[in-house]
Amino acid sequence: MIKLHNVNSKLLEAHYAVRGKIVNRAHDLEAKGRKIIYCNIGNPQALKQKPLTFVRQTLSLAEYPGLLSRPGAEKLFPADVVRRAKMILEGTHGGTGAYTQSAGLPFIRRAVADFINRRDGIPVDADRIALTDGASKGVQAAFTMLTNKETDGYMVPIPQYPLYSATIALYGAKQINYFLDEKNGWQLDERELAASIEAALKKGVNPVAIAVINPGNPTGAVLSRKNIEMVIRFAKARGLAILADEVYQENVYGKGLKFHSFAKVMYEMGEEDVTLFSFHSVSKGFLGECGHRGGYMEVRNMPDDVYAELIKLQSIGLCSNVPGQLVTYLMASPPEKGSESYALYAEERGGILKGLKEKAEILGRGLNGIEGMSVDIPGGAMYAFVKFELPHPKGAELAKMTPEARMKYEAARDSEYCLRLLEETGICVVPGSGFGQQPGTLHFRTTFLPPKDDIRALVEKMKKFHVSYVKKLREES
Repeated sequence: MIKLHNVNSKLLEAHYAVRGKIVNRAHDLEAKGRKIIYCNIGNPQALKQKPLTFVRQTLSLAEYPGLLSRPGAEKLFPADVVRRAKMILEGTHGGTGAYTQSAGLPFIRRAVADFINRRDGIPVDADRIALTDGASKGVQAAFTMLTNKETDGYMVPIPQYPLYSATIALYGAKQINYFLDEKNGWQLDERELAASIEAALKKGVNPVAIAVINPGNPTGAVLSRKNIEMVIRFAKARGLAILADEVYQENVYGKGLKFHSFAKVMYEMGEEDVTLFSFHSVSKGFLGECGHRGGYMEVRNMPDDVYAELIKLQSIGLCSNVPGQLVTYLMASPPEKGSESYALYAEERGGILKGLKEKAEILGRGLNGIEGMSVDIPGGAMYAFVKFELPHPKGAELAKMTPEARMKYEAARDSEYCLRLLEETGICVVPGSGFGQQPGTLHFRTTFLPPKDDIRALVEKMKKFHVSYVKKLREES
């Protein structure tokens, strides 16, 4: 029988906070009849967001084409959905049960190229687009390709999405943390980037790439164009590839904010020496089709022989799942204006994005009204990274702690806080230590995906809990 000590040590070192012990406890409580408000993960349809009608109607016909030959089928589905399903069936050459090309179906890759062109107004090569099982598999493919030795390192934002730290641990590479500037809307700071990479070089780490999440997870921040230009110049000067995680590009709510893709900014800068991996997904935005695991990776500034190795890597897994590829296609190629499905599609899309904007404001204003809590009202994505303050218990001699001991102490504090929050209120959030945070600070990440009434209830419950929790700590100190 395999014992724990026989398991790959790199797997044992990997951690994924958004589905850790607190979430497991939430499942236990839910099984016992407790109502749980799950704010731990960006899983929209699990939190009552309805799927888009156009997407599900088209998938239904593509997955079960026998419906098309049934009497009255033309009346059950809009004409443009029927046309789209027939085109999909012609393009798949055997339906959704057959393997596709390693990089994905050609007509879908062309549709993605057109999508990027409409978004950015720049040339796009469909032969530099690979369809993936969600953005995560694209990110992992880039890591597989770029990691050549154990001293290779990746610059990762702190706070970060744990996919990055977990993948780095699994692949035996090095993590180079750079702190986002919380006082400046979680933008990147060039001096911080330079300091972090210099510290890594002194330790013998070989930096190969910088990961950037825009809009941010867990921060909800939207990067300015000026900030993106700085990152591109920094990457060029340091010989780094850029991993641009842009899965929340449709989720921009803040007044005056705009999503700028790395591809567009890089093209307009005339930069051709920096390799860029851009990732997008059907799981976020307004689709929320997490379970279909669809996404794509676009690559720029990579020689043909190198890109061939990336496609070879894709071929080892044969291809991404076909229904996920189809949802990616429907994201990239929505109903045309004036078509039978357009009005309902626009109404559903607009309603989801409007609701997310309103819930971000309800959450942000509510939490900022709690003494000892502060958060930037999310300008994008689906999350808020909430800063909170706690009194230190008697005997906590912080000044004498090593940095490592201080980190463990703070991780234990925010984990205990989030666990007690779950136990007493049914609210499931993720400790900030699971994403990384500046030493001496405490945070938690919450989504604002639940229905509005649940968000309002969350704010009220959190206020009562926080006041009570702080009072107890003060009494003990």
